[in-house]
Amino acid sequence: MPVTPYDAADLFEWLTTKEDLLLLDVRNDEEFGRFKVEGPYPFDMVNVPYMEFIEHESESVARVPKGKPIKIVCAKEGSAKFVGEILENHGYDNIAYLTKGIVSWGNLLAPIRVNDGNDYDLFQFRRPGKASCSYGLVFGKEMMLFDPSKSIAAYRAFAEERGCAILHTFETHRQADYISGSQPLSQATGAQIMAPEPDFKEARFPYTPAKDGDIYAFTDGGPEVKVMHTPGHTPGSTCYLIDDTYLITGDTVFIYSIGRPDLGGMAEAWSQMLFNTMTGILKPLPESTQVLPGHYMDWKEADENLIFMAPMGEVKKINKDIYGITEEAVFYDFIKSNIRKQPEEYATIREINAGLKEVDEEQQDVLDLGKNECAASQMQKK
Repeated sequence: MPVTPYDAADLFEWLTTKEDLLLLDVRNDEEFGRFKVEGPYPFDMVNVPYMEFIEHESESVARVPKGKPIKIVCAKEGSAKFVGEILENHGYDNIAYLTKGIVSWGNLLAPIRVNDGNDYDLFQFRRPGKASCSYGLVFGKEMMLFDPSKSIAAYRAFAEERGCAILHTFETHRQADYISGSQPLSQATGAQIMAPEPDFKEARFPYTPAKDGDIYAFTDGGPEVKVMHTPGHTPGSTCYLIDDTYLITGDTVFIYSIGRPDLGGMAEAWSQMLFNTMTGILKPLPESTQVLPGHYMDWKEADENLIFMAPMGEVKKINKDIYGITEEAVFYDFIKSNIRKQPEEYATIREINAGLKEVDEEQQDVLDLGKNECAASQMQKK
């Protein structure tokens, strides 16, 4: 049987339906250690670098178990296909390689509806390769997007399938860990960018400041979107409350942890802002408010439908050691005890997301690859 291709959407489907497979990653040890495929359920995975197949073919082949379909992953596609042919020559069958390589997994968006019984649809676009989430709110023939990634073709196809025009894109803050899609979406569709001015005052593209208390609506009614300024992760960090029920939090509130306030190099000042946000805005929220975070740390945070959403009351219980802090100095001590160096590429990504720097698509993929590091309690000293 010849070696066949598969795409990132196929892989996500297999991992979420518990397909019995072996994932063979043939990237080098460093690349594999930095970023690997993860799913909601356990699956078999081995890492045997491509160069080892070239230099020590028989020994490398022996490290690949038989008996399951083999799905090969590499950096760009060619190495996976080559290794697949080696395995086929050694008697293996049911072999497939990931088209476009690990980057395609990093860019994959997997939408799922999060609300029930309304006259509108709220979708969470899970990005498993980045452990991040963006959102789409659909009413009638219009859609609003929140924190879109650079995979704008996926959002446009999603809107087209539903006959929707993209009305607005909302930024919760100036992202540091991934490249935003708001600017190219605006250029391609005419969608209006809404963004918090404290983070985007240097931006070299047109946007409308998202001001605390502002209300946005669709042309013919539907759910309202309320702007809530929640500074701390960044000075402009903003949440968006949909229909007084669903809170899109960006990097301010996570199901596990809270946003780290040190990425801008002003940990103490931003910690003070975050503490005030936590005590004055987040803790008083109704317990039933549904938190929709911008990131997750692990698939265990998802519910039984693989949606990353939890009521604020549960979030406060999970993070009682954080939300239980009542003194600003103690909160800052918590931040200091967890501070770690941020990835070097974050500074460049911040510039790109303000339109201050342009890089080509290949450079974007390199910068954008890898999981986020935006949660406070996720940090560890090196």
